[in-house]
Formats: sequence, C-alpha cells, structure tokens
Amino acid sequence: MSREEFDPELDLLVERVIRAPRAAVWRAWTDPKRFEQWWVPAPAICRVERLDVRPGGAIVTRLSEDGGEFVPHLDAVILVADELERIAFTNAIDSTWRPADPQPIAVTGDVFLADHPDGTAYRMVARHGDPTSRKRHAELGFADGWGTVIGQLAAVVEQ
Repeated sequence: MSREEFDPELDLLVERVIRAPRAAVWRAWTDPKRFEQWWVPAPAICRVERLDVRPGGAIVTRLSEDGGEFVPHLDAVILVADELERIAFTNAIDSTWRPADPQPIAVTGDVFLADHPDGTAYRMVARHGDPTSRKRHAELGFADGWGTVIGQLAAVVEQ
C-alpha cells in the first residue's frame, strides 16, 4: 500500500498549491507561534499547549470562539514526521499515548508536501476507520473547515 493511497470509501482529501517553499510550510507546521496563526478557522483563536513534531510527539491545542475561554480542541499523537515531506497524526491516541475516544470523530490526518513549480503541493488526507465515520466527518463540514485552515496556512506562508 502506497503511503499516499487514498480510499474514497474511508478518506477525505484537501489539496492546494501553496505559493511558498516547502521549508516555509514545514515551519508553519512545526513552530507553535506560526501554527497558532492558521490551525483553526477564524475568527476562532488557537492556543498551542504542545507541538512536538517527531514520531511519538504530540499536538495539543485549545480553541477560543470569542478570545475568552479556551477549551480543548485537539489532543493527538504524531505518527510520522519526515522533515519537509510528511506529517501524520491521530487523535485516536492522545498525547499521553492513551487510547482516546475523541469527539466528534476519530481521524488520522496525513499531510504530504512536495515541490511544485509555483511553490508547494499540499495534500492532506483525513483517514477514517469506517465509511460511517467518513460520512459524519463530511457532514460536519470537513471541506469547509480543513479547506479554510489550509487557506489560512497559505496566507501565513505566502506573506
């Protein structure tokens, strides 16, 4: 199985060309201050509690809808971190390596970066355990949410 394999019965996909070098995109994924700028759809605000991009590391974020109270958003473990090429993480295991029951959906995010004549080819696959989970994620607004944050990521690195 190719690591970039896409199963339309189980996976969702967002792709975009970002007009910036892969190193800039990688930095936006690995620098907590940059990550906070794009990870959640505006006007919501993200706070990074932990960002340790290495296999076995973690992404822990909190979210504020109004700039006041921050609530838990994502608690995930990093599965793969191939510098400048790939980051895979899942919320099915939390940052303490305990099995999790994340709400509203368990997902593995798999991000691929490749050179493109205009910058970086950015491909993010959301992998699900069954078609019902995939369908639910789509109904919850996967395309709008994940598409929006990739647009925000592009805005951060294309400056």
